[in-house]
Amino acid sequence: MLSPILFTILFFIILILSSAIKVLREYERGVVFRLGRLIGAKGPGLILLIPIVDRMVRVSLRTIVMDVPPQDVITKDNVSLKVNAVVYFRVIQAEKAIVEVEDYLHATSQLSQTTLRSVLGQSQLDEILAEREKINRELQRIIDHQTEPWGIKVSNVEIKHVDLPIEMQRAMAKQAEAERERRAKIIHAEGEYQASQKLKEAAMIIEDHPVAVQLRFLQTLNEVASEKNSTTIFPIPIELIKPFLKEKGKDKKKKTED
Repeated sequence: MLSPILFTILFFIILILSSAIKVLREYERGVVFRLGRLIGAKGPGLILLIPIVDRMVRVSLRTIVMDVPPQDVITKDNVSLKVNAVVYFRVIQAEKAIVEVEDYLHATSQLSQTTLRSVLGQSQLDEILAEREKINRELQRIIDHQTEPWGIKVSNVEIKHVDLPIEMQRAMAKQAEAERERRAKIIHAEGEYQASQKLKEAAMIIEDHPVAVQLRFLQTLNEVASEKNSTTIFPIPIELIKPFLKEKGKDKKKKTED
């Protein structure tokens, strides 16, 4: 049976070994401080530390997805919005992430919120809705530049949702309806213009070939008759009536002379 002294010694040995031996995963790095001085980042794998003298801080190198809470934004054209976003970033230099900033997660979150309000405050509502990709790139560039001294790389920033006031939604709906009506009128006018051009060309052809009018009459008659209508309208060329009109004019003139 172990004596109390031997048991105590064995316990301290196990405690020292457990604090001296560390195992880091592939995506982890250990920032080691020796008597308060930075030694460097180690890992992955088995790490040996000097008990009591060394202290290690684990840092994950995986991509972190951070949700930026909704921010109250007043755009350049004085429209109040609520906008939230998502930021994708990762630690690329573990030493800087621990030494240069107290809490890099909290610092990145606060920086993302202020940058989101600042950039959207300099943009108009139409730009936010229509040029979202451009604004996302601008947000990513600014946040990445600010977090670079902390050893953090921002890979992407995406605006998730833009919450518009109800009054603004109604105004935009009316604007969209008016735009659709404008396009419909333009398309109708273009159709009338193209039809008039074709009619002009057809009139020029008929002018050169009068027989084409008769052929068109016959074609129209055939189309009307094929629909089994009870009433058929047959166009009579004016050339057939002209002789009768001339004879009637002569008779009337003769009576007047008498």
